Order: sequence, then C-alpha cells, then structure tokens
Amino acid sequence: MKILFIGDIVGSPGRQAVKSLLPPLRKGHGIDLVIANAENAAGGSGITSKVLSELIDCGIDVFTSGDHIWKRKEIFQIIDKYPQLLRPANFPPGTPGRGSGVFQTKDGIKIGVVNILGRVFLQAIDCPFRAARDEVQRLSQETKVIVVDIHAEATSEKIALGWYLDGLASAILGTHTHVQTADERILPRGSAYITDVGMSGPLDSVIGRRTEDVLQRFLTNIPTRFEVASENCQIQGVILELEEKTGKAKSISRFQKKL
Repeated sequence: MKILFIGDIVGSPGRQAVKSLLPPLRKGHGIDLVIANAENAAGGSGITSKVLSELIDCGIDVFTSGDHIWKRKEIFQIIDKYPQLLRPANFPPGTPGRGSGVFQTKDGIKIGVVNILGRVFLQAIDCPFRAARDEVQRLSQETKVIVVDIHAEATSEKIALGWYLDGLASAILGTHTHVQTADERILPRGSAYITDVGMSGPLDSVIGRRTEDVLQRFLTNIPTRFEVASENCQIQGVILELEEKTGKAKSISRFQKKL
C-alpha cells in the first residue's frame, strides 16, 4: 500500500499548489491515503473550517498540525467536529481535539496516524517520546500501519524519536522547519524516516514568508509582520510504500513538484 505525506501547507499559495498538483500525483502513484500537515494553511498560520473543506476537496484524507494549531479562534469550534484533523497528542489532558486516529482507505485498509510536538526550542509540553510510544502502542491494537508526524524544531529530537520508535511505527516523518532534508531511509527495524518532509508553498521565500519582510527583521531587529510569499510555488513531501500485514516500510521517496 502507498501513503503520500505532504509537507507543511503555507497559506493560499500552498493550497493552490496542492489543488493543482495533488490529484495527478495521487492518481499517477496509486496512492491509498493522503496525509498533510496543515497548521499553516490559513493565511500562513492556523486553520479554519473553510480552508479545511477546501483541502478535503483537494483529496487530503488526514490532517496533522503543530504549535500553530491554536492560532485561529475558530479552531475551538471545529476541532472536535473533524475527526480527520489532529493536534499534537502530547498536549495536556483536557485539551480539545485528538492527537491520533485510525483511518480507512477506500479498500478498507486501516492506517493509524499520530501527531506529536517536539519541545526543544519550542513551548513546554508533555514528553513527546512517552506520548508517541503510548499512542503507537494503543493504535497497534487495531492496525500495524502507523505513521507518526513529529513536528519539531531540533533535528536531534526528530532523529532520536525515529530511533525510539523504530520497529514500532511504520514511518516517523518530521515537519515544522519547512526545509526538505535528504536523509530519508529505512531504519534497521523497518521504520521509514526523514527529518523533514518539506513545505508546500512559495519556494522563492524564507520558509514561506516574503524575503523582504524577513530580511527587515534580521537587519534591524524591529518587529515586522511576515506576509506569505507567492512566487515559484510547489509541493514537497514523501511517498511511503508499506507492508499492510506487518506495517514495515518497503520504501520512502522524496518528491518536489512545481506549480
């Protein structure tokens, strides 16, 4: 079976790239399920019901997120209404929404998805390692195919979680930094891994934001609003080929497609 994971979708340019490029990708590769990180999909930060519906119509089946999930007030009205929208599982007990779920392909294959937030250089939060392991073990009672999105800043934290979950999850995929890494591999116990799947949005930018805005901040240290850029849009991500019965990864392939 094949799963396509799309890197962080940034604003309207990212959504337009997904809308145009995802359907042929899905059809051409025989994809069974599409997962995307969508925490920046609405105006570059957060997500709304309108944006979520738009992305569902594009062919995305499951949405992960990260530290920007709460940026829009509307999220508190919608997060419990959309089972396919996940927030990090290691938020404290009582937080709205869910951090993992089991989803089915059109052929009835069950796929577990876990969303985890790192804490190195990010906000204080519950342990991502223990939370990830608990969620994976719980979902493994229902399916062997489990994909983990580790939304984190530090490469060391992502890599460590990859080794920690090797053989337990089918894939451990990094998001958040918006820069696709070239370290995709199958770990010794059969889990696919990559430090960051990349970004879906404007390539001519600084991780999705207008270059002039970011340079102004770096050069002057004066607070500056970072607008979403718009030039040279693309989608980035990985395609996973997994064994349905064992959950082991057969392959992981990076992709970059320009609009």
